[in-house]
Amino acid sequence: MAPSTAIPGLFFCFAAMVLLIFVSVSPPTWDRVSFLNANQYSFGVFGYTGSKVQVGYYFPLPGDINTTILHNLTFVLILYPIAAGLSGLAVLFGLCGVGYHRAGTVFMSFLAGLATLCTFIAWIISMSLFGVVRDRLRSNGIGANWGNANWIALGALVALVLGFCTASCGVFGHYRRSRTGR
Repeated sequence: MAPSTAIPGLFFCFAAMVLLIFVSVSPPTWDRVSFLNANQYSFGVFGYTGSKVQVGYYFPLPGDINTTILHNLTFVLILYPIAAGLSGLAVLFGLCGVGYHRAGTVFMSFLAGLATLCTFIAWIISMSLFGVVRDRLRSNGIGANWGNANWIALGALVALVLGFCTASCGVFGHYRRSRTGR
């Protein structure tokens, strides 16, 4: 019988992994998920609509949005795919924890905590970055709106917090095999 205390942590880590993968494939790869929409551009983790895939980019719009600080903050968005990878590893260790051994649940809890930290830092920076860009674009008369990747990332953050808490509680589940043959 699988230790039922590890299953909720596994579920939340899997949900967060899927959400973080959606955020990570934002523009220029997939335009349906973006952090900021301005004119014909959608901005994502690895660039914007029509750009090549790259880590760190300048904004293609006029105004005072191409400062060194804002450009450097786009490099930090790489934390989203890193958090997705950590969540994926947490799911793999969670499967080990659900299958048999407590060590899998311990590692799931540890990796979920690391993924939560990465996602929290990335979410705070992306909200700040795109909030500043949005305000500067609007002050220049350019229409700019939040994209859905901000809220998908927030959902992943909440799922990771719940996954970390439930995985930490799952460490204390009953993992000993019953001895019915004796």
